[in-house]
Amino acid sequence: MSERIRVEQKTGSVPAVTTNSTTEVSRVGIVTVAAFGVVVGLWSLACIVGGMAASGGPLAFVGDWLKAVTGM
Repeated sequence: MSERIRVEQKTGSVPAVTTNSTTEVSRVGIVTVAAFGVVVGLWSLACIVGGMAASGGPLAFVGDWLKAVTGM
């Protein structure tokens, strides 16, 4: 004997706002990578400014960089 249950569905508007856990994880990942990129960019800018200050200016910095790369 099988028993059947009748289920009635309510009709009405259902909020269309649904969040998927995969979407949220992706957002966190994108924000993390972007923040890390900003930190690396600021660090490289600080290194370039420090190098220019240690060399004595932008032209001396380029000259010192060429000496370091070519070994002359």
